[in-house]
Amino acid sequence: MRILLLLFVLPLQMFAQSFTAPEISRWKQQAAAVTIIRDNWGIPHVYGKTDADAVFGLMYAQCEDDFKRVEMNYIEKLGRKAEVAGESELYNDLYLRLVIDSAEAVTDYNKAPQWLKTLLQAYADGINYYLYTHPNVKPALLTRFKPWYQLLWTDGSIGAISTGDITAEDVKNLYGNTNATVVYHLKEFTDNSSGSNGFAIAPSKTENGNSILYINPHVTFYFRPEVHMVSEQGLNAYGAVTWGQFFVYQGFNEYCGWMHTSANVDVSDMYAENISGRGSSMTYLYENKQRPVKQKKINIKVKQGNEIITKTFTTYSTHHGPVMAKRNGQYISVRSSNRMMNGLIQSWQRTKAKGLDDYKKVMALRGNTSNSTVFADTKGNIAYWHGNYVPKRDTKFNWGKVVDGTTTATEWLGLHDATETVQMINPSTGWIQNCNSTPYTVSGEASPKKKDYPVYMAPDGENFRGINAARVLSKENKFTIDKTIAAGYDTYLSAFEVLIPALVKAYETGVQPGDSLHRSLAAPIAVLKNWNYYSSNHSIATTLAVEWAQRLNSSISIRRIYIEDGDDDQVTATKRFAAAATPLQLLAPLNETVKQLKEQFGTWEIPWGDINRYQRISNNLNQQFDDNKISYPVPFASAIWGMLPSYTSRTFPGTKKRYGFHGNSFICAVEFGDKIKAKSLLAGGNSGDPNNKHFTDQLEMYTKGQFKDVLFYKEDVLKHAERIYKPGE
Repeated sequence: MRILLLLFVLPLQMFAQSFTAPEISRWKQQAAAVTIIRDNWGIPHVYGKTDADAVFGLMYAQCEDDFKRVEMNYIEKLGRKAEVAGESELYNDLYLRLVIDSAEAVTDYNKAPQWLKTLLQAYADGINYYLYTHPNVKPALLTRFKPWYQLLWTDGSIGAISTGDITAEDVKNLYGNTNATVVYHLKEFTDNSSGSNGFAIAPSKTENGNSILYINPHVTFYFRPEVHMVSEQGLNAYGAVTWGQFFVYQGFNEYCGWMHTSANVDVSDMYAENISGRGSSMTYLYENKQRPVKQKKINIKVKQGNEIITKTFTTYSTHHGPVMAKRNGQYISVRSSNRMMNGLIQSWQRTKAKGLDDYKKVMALRGNTSNSTVFADTKGNIAYWHGNYVPKRDTKFNWGKVVDGTTTATEWLGLHDATETVQMINPSTGWIQNCNSTPYTVSGEASPKKKDYPVYMAPDGENFRGINAARVLSKENKFTIDKTIAAGYDTYLSAFEVLIPALVKAYETGVQPGDSLHRSLAAPIAVLKNWNYYSSNHSIATTLAVEWAQRLNSSISIRRIYIEDGDDDQVTATKRFAAAATPLQLLAPLNETVKQLKEQFGTWEIPWGDINRYQRISNNLNQQFDDNKISYPVPFASAIWGMLPSYTSRTFPGTKKRYGFHGNSFICAVEFGDKIKAKSLLAGGNSGDPNNKHFTDQLEMYTKGQFKDVLFYKEDVLKHAERIYKPGE
């Protein structure tokens, strides 16, 4: 079901985009209205007369810090990575082109309200002015940014694309080989550690009687820098911005703060389509009538050696959406909303909210399709919303699976009002936590009740981080910023509360004392049996436990965080496995772990910090690691095991040690008193330039969980200013 043509071949050359004199004059005029103050951590504090001035300056500053990442985010969202990386990205590009349509983004731009058009123009102008003033910077592909690009990516989330469980591999299997017959198998889940932690603490639980917000996204390192943008039009937002976007995605202003966590709210659905015919005569069955299948040609340019070729795909869609898979002979279309103008409007307007009432009005736009929100404000309010954009559906269907596409019974019935979604405002317990876990434990005994909501609103299950977060938040009654950070940096690995006792029991009752396995594992088992389940740099037990648990069969779903209705959640699956596993299933992986540690390091008694390292030696999009270069010990571990300060690490080609690449990135604790007080930490540093001191100035602090004071007020920024300048200087 594919037409693939080689249309033309071009030499692989880049021609610098020329900018016009009127453009340059306009940019210089706007740059004069912007002041950028770099503080002693290299953080840009951008001050503009208007919101558009602040956006212009922010984009310029982002490009100064890491143009490579700014550009790559839009190459990806344009579905053009194959032009840079070659054939390996072809079907990722096609996947994105099926769900994100550039023509629709252009249409949205043309009909956008004037205030938004002004911001979008400033966004493009800020980047283009950077390119104009830095002719030595050679873009990988994009030599001119256009205002509508931002409308391709209206959400700052790392997981902003939702297509049910359809993947680029499904798209390849459908459109990549006319004769392919693909048998669909349920995916095995490995270390699905993407996620975040968000805490909100009410005045009744804090020492100073102020609400506190804890912002702790778990994403790929260097995915977001730390910024501050201010205008004379009411903008004063501080926090993390996703490279290439013009709004603070997770952060705070002088009135309130917002933290987003990924959730499994059902915002996209898969439909089984009954398609017949071939070529232009293809039809699909709907309500006992045949409808024509829409066909659309998508051209994708691909780098091959020193040339660029173009491949053309004829793609198909029904009224539900693009046809993206064929499994066991069944065509599957996807209905989703992966970009919308209201999403971008909401992303901007929440940065100017003046408290809970304002924030509710912003939530009423229902433009957030990918995340939940943890909130706190200066009036002492704390709140949680599980998702935001939620289509209404008939509850008799299991919307986590493929549904029948031939009937009106499975159509969406509009959107739920924002007040109808799962949420909690000012719980009696005085605290809120979400760690990509069920909203039905978000505030302990005061949490929303599962029976009150349709399953598709919150199929999420419990996970070990959620259990740990509830534990640390419920035991303290006088939180301060420092105590909040300490709670967020609790290193208890709650998954091993379940796994290690099962392992010890298997050893003590499942093998004979004279058995060679019993003898070889006696000392490691003793270490694990006496462990308190806290990780540290000096903990040998942490090394044994993590290396062992990674070897457990992934099919038991211990590592699966995001689930559908009817699936075991992470905690249930782990307990079920621990209860049913045979001694050999538990002990053989430990024996392999001990042997490998001996082979690699000469002994199995390796402290966790000796092999779990943090290193930043390049700014490549794909990080490089080297055992022979300087690195630092890290006491943290993956969120999969219940670790709140997530640090996902693994070995890489040529390394024996493990290096972190994902987890805690931008972390911030904010107290909303008469004056804002906040502390923050960023993986590595704010600059993407290895020659800049701010490339690694927060590196050792990061490994120890040592935070810096946030400079929110201009008088404090000026006291710690390293450089004051205007874009282009």
